[in-house]
Amino acid sequence: MLTALLIFLPLIASVVVLTAKPFLSKFISFAVALAELVISLFIAFRFDKTQALQFQLDQPWISSLGINFSVGIDGISLLLVLLTTVLMPGIILSSFRDSSKPPSFYSLVLLMQSALIGVFTATDGFLFYLFWEIALIPVYFICLVWGEENRGKITLKFFIYTLTGSLFMLVALIYLYFKTPGSHTFAIQALYDAGRSLDASHQALVFAALFLAFAIKMPVFPFHTWQPDTYTVAPVEGTMLLSGIMLKMGIYGVIRWLIPIVPLAVKNWGWLAILLSVTGIVYASCIAIVQKDFKRLIAYSSIAHVGLISAGLFTLTAIGMQGAIIQMLSHGFVVFGLFYVVEIISDRTKTRELSELGGIRNVAPLLSTVFMIIMLGSVALPLTSGFVGEFLLINSLVQYKLWVGIVAGLTIILGAVYMLRTFQKSMSGETNSVTALVTDLSYYERLVLFPIVILVILIGIYPGPLLAISEAAVKNLLSLYPDVTVSIKLR
Repeated sequence: MLTALLIFLPLIASVVVLTAKPFLSKFISFAVALAELVISLFIAFRFDKTQALQFQLDQPWISSLGINFSVGIDGISLLLVLLTTVLMPGIILSSFRDSSKPPSFYSLVLLMQSALIGVFTATDGFLFYLFWEIALIPVYFICLVWGEENRGKITLKFFIYTLTGSLFMLVALIYLYFKTPGSHTFAIQALYDAGRSLDASHQALVFAALFLAFAIKMPVFPFHTWQPDTYTVAPVEGTMLLSGIMLKMGIYGVIRWLIPIVPLAVKNWGWLAILLSVTGIVYASCIAIVQKDFKRLIAYSSIAHVGLISAGLFTLTAIGMQGAIIQMLSHGFVVFGLFYVVEIISDRTKTRELSELGGIRNVAPLLSTVFMIIMLGSVALPLTSGFVGEFLLINSLVQYKLWVGIVAGLTIILGAVYMLRTFQKSMSGETNSVTALVTDLSYYERLVLFPIVILVILIGIYPGPLLAISEAAVKNLLSLYPDVTVSIKLR
């Protein structure tokens, strides 16, 4: 019931908020987001790390089609639920700076939260697809209505890209549905069994359809072209939703659905996914280095980090899987903080051009310090959250192929180049006419950014509890691959 409560509380609240007065709508939304955080923390404290799926609810829904409202939480989904519930209060709180946000905005944010948690907890294929599609609707309207110039054309491209990928996923799920024995069902275990019963050629087709859907959402090169434009024109809340949480849907889809359903195809074609992912790391990093727009630079850096996560997943190793999971959390917190810092600077200076900035640390030392810590998490400095995941991921890629690990490891060098260059251009030097009047962090901005700083440091110093939560689920997942060693101790 707790899992269902996590899904339905923001869904019901999104309807209530629509009828509230503008002043009350944001506080109701924030209260609901905090309640969701409390519930998820309660689940985390009660979670048994040695078991797989817990807090299950399985109720018949459309019985004639074998569709159940089936949800549950294991170690992997728990961490993503926590990521969602930790970031959502910050996303809502960040909007308090703009008093013009109407109730419809907060209603869409809460609807988005409901759909995201549904994606991360669904154990029925049709329900997973339904939540996947619902999540697209609120973020589309958030970007379309409150975005910047040319938002109509750019958000339409985003919508078409993701909808196309979703259709391929739907076709694959329906195909697997008809391969389930007896009375057909969308139950996750039945779809697993149906996929593994296919021969190599049919598994390859299912792999292609599912990978395309998830690769677009992450996004992985060359399916990334919608991302930089969308992140740039979206309002900061939309960008934080997309980068901090929504792209994790694609990574989670690979973990929960692609890898277990077609193990033979993953072993045969995983090299292609790794090749595309590693190519994306280098490509996006090089593009980020030459960017002049602060926000667009962070968008390309996100593609590079996601490429590393994707590559590590397809090594089919425990350290690669654990590295991907911990890096999802780190990336969510870091990119959330980076985009918010960009928004704060842009709001005060009315520009995102790096060439027009400089000397901000002289007038806003706290903002500069916060940016520096989050930036160091992005470049994977030891004792920050980014180091833990990148170390495990690069380790897994070196074990897979030495040259792949070396190329993927360039993300650390290239990331340091563009992030340190960005810090130097924006924070160092002397102030100018644009930055001289920049004010330091406000009360609300501190409430949003300080928890992120704490998490970046805390995860970097003591990642053990998070790795322990997902370890049993990772071992269970990789047990589908008998020739893969899954008994590696990571704590």
